Formats: sequence, C-alpha cells, structure tokens
Amino acid sequence: MKPIQRMVGAGVLALGVMMTVGASAAHADDKVILGVAIPTADHGFTGGIVWWANKAKSDLEKAHPDLKVIVKTAANAPDQANQLQDLVTVNKINALVIFPYESASLTQPVAQVKKKGIYVTVVDRGLTDTSAQDAYVAGDNTAFGRIPAEFLAKALGGKGNIVALRGIPTTLDNERWAAFTGVLKAYPDIKLLDGKYANWNRDDAFKVTQDYLTRFPHIDAIWAADDDMAVGVLKAIDQAKRSDIKIVFGGAGSKGMVKNVMDGAPMLPADVSYSPKFIYDAIKLTAEARLKGEKLAEKTIIPSVLITKENAKDFYFPDSPF
Repeated sequence: MKPIQRMVGAGVLALGVMMTVGASAAHADDKVILGVAIPTADHGFTGGIVWWANKAKSDLEKAHPDLKVIVKTAANAPDQANQLQDLVTVNKINALVIFPYESASLTQPVAQVKKKGIYVTVVDRGLTDTSAQDAYVAGDNTAFGRIPAEFLAKALGGKGNIVALRGIPTTLDNERWAAFTGVLKAYPDIKLLDGKYANWNRDDAFKVTQDYLTRFPHIDAIWAADDDMAVGVLKAIDQAKRSDIKIVFGGAGSKGMVKNVMDGAPMLPADVSYSPKFIYDAIKLTAEARLKGEKLAEKTIIPSVLITKENAKDFYFPDSPF
C-alpha cells in the first residue's frame, strides 16, 4: 500500500490525521499506557524535546484518567534500547512514542516492540526500516536543508565557498544533506568545501569549525544546520579573528537565534524553523488516538519556514526552553 503523507501547520496538527484501526488496536475502554523514549537534554534542541515531552505527560494525564504516560530519557543508543525493554516488560506499555537516539541502531529494538502488538509512533529521527513503525511525525527535513541552500546561494550571488556542519548520522540528517547539496548542484560557482558531522553539539561544532578555518583560507558562508552548532561556529570564528565569513546559517528557530535575527546581528540574517514542540504533538495525537481505538496517518509532516528579520517576531517565544 502506498504510504499516506500529510503536510500540516503546527496550529492544525491535530486535525484530520486519525484513521480507524483493525482488531489489534486498543479498545476505547482500555487503559492506555504510553511509553515515551527520547534522548537526554544534551543540547538546546533536545532540552526542548524533554521539556515538551514532560509537559505533554502533565497535560494529557490531567485530561484523560485512563491514560498513563511514562517518559524515559537516554544518553546513548544502547541505553535507549535497554529502556525499550523495560517499558515493555516492566511498565507493560501498549503504545510507544520514540524519538530515536540514532536511526540504524534503534530500528531492530523498535521492531521488536512493534512485534509484541504495541502501537509505535516514531518522531523526527526516522528508522531505517519503516515497517518497524505504525506512524511517523516530524518536521520537514527536506525544507530544512533546501531553505538554507537557497538563501545562501542568493545571498552570495551564486558564487563563493561554503562549509557545512552535519548533525548525527540519522535518516533526517541524510534528508537535510541531500536537499542542501541538491540545491547547490544548480550553482557551479559555489564550492562546498567540506561537510562534517558535529553532532548538534556546540563544542563539537567549535572543533570542526576550527579545523575548517585552519584548512581553508577563504570561506564565504557556513551552514551550521543547528542553532546550537551555530553558537560553536561563531565562537571559533571570533577566536580566529576571521573576517572573510559573511553568513552563518543555523537551524531550528531557537529563541536566542531568532532574537539575533530580529536584532540584525552580523552574519545571522536568517534561520529556519523546526520546533521541538512536535514531540508534544506526537504524544498527544498518539495518546488520544489510542484512547479511541484509532491510529494516525502513516506520516505527518510539519512545515519548516524561512525566518528573517521581517517575520522573526512570529517565531520568537522568550519563555520557551529553546
């Protein structure tokens, strides 16, 4: 069967995504025990993921007496795989929402959960085998890569030197990278000098950028592909006292970076949205669907949007954790 995909705005995410399910689904009168498996808050974005997941637990358990939400955070892929076993054997979950620490190494553990009849919603970092999941909820990773490439190509007048920092080896990073490099193929005078993993981490981004600045005497722009990584990039540029770099483009719309865009900070003319709130939406959709004995559409995608000085106020939430 061809997968069902929907593009939805964050404000209408809960509309029109539920479908009836077969006999294996939870009945409406069953108690739903929903496990949530997410990475620890090791950088700003995952800090937002943890905050929104716990807010979903609080809000949804108050609203639904027949729902129990168990949130587990993992520092690495093996830790998360072990937590999945505990959620199944100790907590007796009948539904799972997982933000995989990594794609490949978590695919088989998640598949084992699904084989036990547990409904599985995967969020953001997709699995390498989609048959291991029932539903997938994520931001638009293709747009996340395409939008920066288009912006940089235009800002540089179609020529110049770019370096890039990738995240963690995951399906979503592959989607972003393919979209970014795909755009640049149309600009033969733009040279992508290198693209290394920096693990969505400020310190790693600082080290990777130091390497770039040592190896490449002239760089016009840096795609950091994450707002936390952009902070590390800017620190390395400042320490090296390099004046050739015109633009640093991050990603995800953190409140600090959006404020910089609003204020017209040098080298930070734009960003792209990718809110960690989608974990809240995924938990809410999954919990409410299972309470009704329903399931989600096979794929739900939240659009990513270019953030510039003109619209930055619409993406600035000073009280948010990210």
